[in-house]
Order: sequence, then structure tokens, then C-alpha cells
Amino acid sequence: METSESRQPKRLDRTPRVFVTRHLMRSVEERMGELFEVELNPEDSPLTRDQLVAAMQNCDVLVPTVTDRIDARMIAAAGANLGLIANFGAGTEHLDLDAAAARHILVTNTPGVFTDDTADLTMAGIIGVPRRIREGVELIRSGKWTGWTPTALLGTKLAGKVLGIVGMGRIGQAVAHRARAFGLKIAYHNRKRLPEAVERMFHARWVDSLDELMSEADILTLHCPAGPGTHHMIDTRRIGLMKDGASLINTARGDLVDQQALISALESGKLAGAGLDVYPDEPNVDRRLIRHPNVMTLPHIGSATREGREESGLKVITNIRMWADGHRPPDQVLAGLG
Repeated sequence: METSESRQPKRLDRTPRVFVTRHLMRSVEERMGELFEVELNPEDSPLTRDQLVAAMQNCDVLVPTVTDRIDARMIAAAGANLGLIANFGAGTEHLDLDAAAARHILVTNTPGVFTDDTADLTMAGIIGVPRRIREGVELIRSGKWTGWTPTALLGTKLAGKVLGIVGMGRIGQAVAHRARAFGLKIAYHNRKRLPEAVERMFHARWVDSLDELMSEADILTLHCPAGPGTHHMIDTRRIGLMKDGASLINTARGDLVDQQALISALESGKLAGAGLDVYPDEPNVDRRLIRHPNVMTLPHIGSATREGREESGLKVITNIRMWADGHRPPDQVLAGLG
């Protein structure tokens, strides 16, 4: 059976009609305008389902982002000319890849662009939660700080503590590289063990059981994709395995964590704090997380650097140009490999 993975794209005999669902960097939008027939979302807000379907019926290329959930029924309703979904960003769990393959619609993403940016932000949580940075900022802003004392806002030092990394891909490895400089001991759990040479490079120790890693980690950081196999992987039972006073950092996907279980552990004192950049119902953030004195709540800014967003946009352009010229795009995402 022919699939979009095996079907060679045909050269487009006209300027591609491209629909972009969110505002991108101005330089990227301007370059797109020079190369393609582009329609931009006039409002920088997520489109409704009906608006997305209407766009898919009238373009050759759709450029969605993580805020656009495109399922099989929407893809079935797409116009006959839609041949490429050029996703802005690395994650594609919001797209039905199998449905796209069935319609011979290629899907591309922008891998590797945000690795360092997300790792940097992760380190802010790894450092900030044990050192109670949010509480210190709030104390100053409230005007209640009375000066230095030997026992005020005591946190925990990083050196010698175990950093548990769940998901040792590009971002997980970048976090391990940074964490070594702070004297953290690196333990990791991954679907597949890394080569021994890579483990030596990061001084990382493989833990084949997620439960075991949960019980060892002083700080647990998540770097795995969303999907049926990882939904609520951090639940009440697994949080119960963690050390009293441990911290949880999540800059990956909100659905990885059972939010109610996390809140209960924070309110009971089981966990000392959390650093969160993602949530299960964005942009809604549970008020209990916002109120907790040692939860760093960030607005999904792991990839929010000018350099990264521009590079991602340029990757989108490259993928569109290659597809329009009849070549296989460099960042094609294959169905059935998630």
C-alpha cells in the first residue's frame, strides 16, 4: 500500500498557497511573503476547529503550531490541494500523522532548534526550586523582607544531589550537560539505554525502571513526548515513591503529570516544590499552583528566544521550498513511529 512516506512529492507548477495559523517572527513572515502566496492569521490567537478546516480547504501548505489540534476528521475534510503540513515546532502529538499519511499529506517539523533554549529554562527550575527563588522574589516585592538572617529561606544545595532525567533525547542530554557543572549526579530513564560512550560523556547512570528513578531522584525533570504511553505517567502512585522534599520540573508536556496528584503532594509537603512551564489545559493554570509559595509557574516559554523562533521559521520555509520543488523535505515526520 502506498503511503506518504513512500510517495515522492511532485513538483508544484505554481507558487504554493501557504496558510500560517499564528504570528511568527517578522523576518520569517516577510521571507514567506517573498517566496509563497501567504495568508496569515490576522489575530495572534488559536483558530477554532472550523477556521482550521476552512484554511485546510484552501491552501497547499498549512503551517500549524502546538496550539492547533488537527485530528483525522479535520484532515479528511481538507481540500484536495493540501499536500504538506509544515509544523512550526518539534512536537507533533497534536497532529494525526496516520490520517495525514492516508491522504498522502506530508508532515514536517523543526527538530533540534529549541534544544538549548528548553534546557536553559529547565535549569532555571532545577536551580530555582531547591533554592526557593520564587519565595525570595515574592518576599522582596511584598515589602516584608526585614534583612538577612542565618535561618531565613533555607533551601537545599545542588552539589551531590541526584537529578533524575526522564527522557534522554536531545533536550535531556543538554540538561545533563548543564547539570554536571552544578555537581549534580545524573541518573536517567529512557525507552532505550544510551551507548556506553554517551553515558560516560554525561557521567550518567542508566536506571531501567521509572519507579526506581522516582525513588532515587532529589530533583526529577521530564523530557519525553506526550502520547498514550506517557499520559499521566507521573501519577499519585509514582509521586508517592519520591523522596520527601523532592522537586519536580516539567518543561515538556502538561499531560505527562496528573495535576491533581501533583497539587496534593505539594500541599501535603511531600514535594518541596515544582518548576512548571507546561499545563494540561493551557492557557488555564490551576490557582492552587499559582498560590503555592514554591511553585515556579511559567507561561510555556521554554522555546521563547528570538534566535530559536527565527531558526524554526526558517526550517519551515526550507521544508516548504523542498516540497514545492518536488523533493523530500529534510524534516519529514513519519507516521507510525511515535
